Amino acid sequence: MRALTAFMTGITRLNDRIGHWFSYLVMIMFLLLITGVFFRYVLDSPLSWTNELTQLLFGVYGLMAGGYLLANKGHVNVDLVYSKFSRRNRAFLDLFTSILFFMFTLALMYFAVDMAWESFSIRQSSNSAWDPPIWPAKAFIPLATLLLILQGVVKLLQDIAIAFNLSYYQPEPESGEKPEDKS
Repeated sequence: MRALTAFMTGITRLNDRIGHWFSYLVMIMFLLLITGVFFRYVLDSPLSWTNELTQLLFGVYGLMAGGYLLANKGHVNVDLVYSKFSRRNRAFLDLFTSILFFMFTLALMYFAVDMAWESFSIRQSSNSAWDPPIWPAKAFIPLATLLLILQGVVKLLQDIAIAFNLSYYQPEPESGEKPEDKS
């Protein structure tokens, strides 16, 4: 069980670190957009590359945030009924919905690898005035999907542990919830 806990902790820490590091792209995108606006309106000399580079960076940022968001419960969730369930019942519901999650992410991985490989093999570019290569951005799709799938496995293992009261994973009690009596 120690190896399983280490795996779960390691994947979550990896996604946390990646999410932290990729969050700095927001500042870079901000600076690029401000630079583009400055050159366009102050110097009357628009730059052709700032908007397109910002779009590429935003795509990578959005992709790489998936595992981080899943690890930190940041994805959109319809809470009207879900929040009324006990932690154990939510875990059972999450076990059911994980089937859909894995169907989607595994299909995404299948198509993403093919798309990224094809983009890399033809050295795909944007065909714009600036014409940057876009294959590096597309290479992040399978990587981000892999990180999301791994974090999904961690979530699945946590849900199994909560749903079936397994001892290898003992979550902190939620606010307002009393810890279960062990006697």
